[in-house]
Amino acid sequence: MTAATGSEDHGPMPSPQELAGLLPFLSVAEVENLLPYLAVRHLAAGEVLMQEGDPAECMGFLMSGRLAVKKQTSFEGRYILVAVIEPGGLVGELAVVEKGRRTATVAAMEESRLLVLPHEGMNRLLAEDNPLAVKLFQRIIHVLGHRLRGASERLARIL
Repeated sequence: MTAATGSEDHGPMPSPQELAGLLPFLSVAEVENLLPYLAVRHLAAGEVLMQEGDPAECMGFLMSGRLAVKKQTSFEGRYILVAVIEPGGLVGELAVVEKGRRTATVAAMEESRLLVLPHEGMNRLLAEDNPLAVKLFQRIIHVLGHRLRGASERLARIL
């Protein structure tokens, strides 16, 4: 596997009921419809999931563990911690909206498991289950709005 998707996990797919608890914006039936588009990925502590500058090809839903989102500074090899993603959180969500380059590095702070949705999977979901795709996009917009508000507040305190 590439850094963009983590390492292969041969563990079982979680049940729709388990996932509905982690993704409360979806019903159990919606989770069941989403499962065929997802893959389970496992990360060891310290393993890089996404590298800043790499092609953005997928997003993830964190099931367990914690992920550090880091941004490279102007000093070579130095990073600033931007966020910590907890279970139920989204990571790399812009990749399913538009293919581009990763804007940050994401690494596992501890052993972690994710459900990965590739860009092509989201395109299939749009064609095959538009209402569910729209619900995912609404969640992505909600998360991005929350993150933007937080960044704006931090910037206002600095200035």
